[in-house]
Amino acid sequence: GIALVESGADIIDIGGESTRPGAGAVSLEEELQRVLPVIQGLRRNVKVPISIDTYKAQVARAALIEGADIVNDISALRFDSQMAVLVAAEKVPVVLMHMQGTPQTMQAEPCYNNVLREVREFLTTQVRFAIEAGVDRENIIIDPGIGFGKTLDHNLTLLKDLPALASVGQALLVGASRKAFIGKILGVEPEGRLEGSLAAAIAAVFGGAHIIRVHDVKETRKAIQV
Repeated sequence: GIALVESGADIIDIGGESTRPGAGAVSLEEELQRVLPVIQGLRRNVKVPISIDTYKAQVARAALIEGADIVNDISALRFDSQMAVLVAAEKVPVVLMHMQGTPQTMQAEPCYNNVLREVREFLTTQVRFAIEAGVDRENIIIDPGIGFGKTLDHNLTLLKDLPALASVGQALLVGASRKAFIGKILGVEPEGRLEGSLAAAIAAVFGGAHIIRVHDVKETRKAIQV
């Protein structure tokens, strides 16, 4: 985390449960044991905002107590009924992400009539739900969920048509770094996806993304500066 900040990261995202396709769920206790010591250590050493990547309200609450600043919920407040209540009460920014299915099932056979329209409608609905739960509009960030229940074509459509998602009017976060669709285009494993990830990051910025979630911070910062 400290190395990421030194490389130029503006936000550090900490998650204790893998959300890769097919990844198994992690118990509440295990997730807390994984993330809380990391957040405690980071909070002592870095000034940048820390984001907790979880869909469990109890994990988010504990992380916020330890100094996290942002909640990043891949379920967009759907998996835990207490999450909307928590982020509204704590007045913290929250990321609402689109996902078809769950991490266990999402890549089985992703199917949409119109992926852009469906993702946009879902995000608009969840923004409204969050506001009705008491979350400030300014605190809501939306994420189309590249790779979360999407085929290669779905991902490319969303990247190409990002301006239509930016027009929802919320801050837009995109995470495409090292994802499988880049591997499919280039025929490379995750460690060979730097150039493709940079291309996706630049496309996202041109499309109106305000925040991009990346692995290769230093390289992406340089690419975006240019």
